[in-house]
Amino acid sequence: MPETRRHHISSAVIVARPSCLDDVLAALAGFDNVEVHGAERGKIVVVIEGPSTGVLGDTLMRISTLDGVIAANMVFEHVDMEEDEVDGQRTDAA
Repeated sequence: MPETRRHHISSAVIVARPSCLDDVLAALAGFDNVEVHGAERGKIVVVIEGPSTGVLGDTLMRISTLDGVIAANMVFEHVDMEEDEVDGQRTDAA
């Protein structure tokens, strides 16, 4: 029986002190699973990816503890499920 793999993707909004925006953006660049999609006047929109909801939550918690961050809130989460190939054919669960 094929193994189902899950890939979790979440968007989040981060609120930082405007004076700390550059430092927070630099720190976010150091996260392997975080991609910044926009930043303006202390508000940052990011996408977080990982193999589980727990990884997303841990990443968001780490972001919330960065110096200059006022709040970090998950907005949306999507889970892609994909099964391994069986007999050379790809089978998708979702």
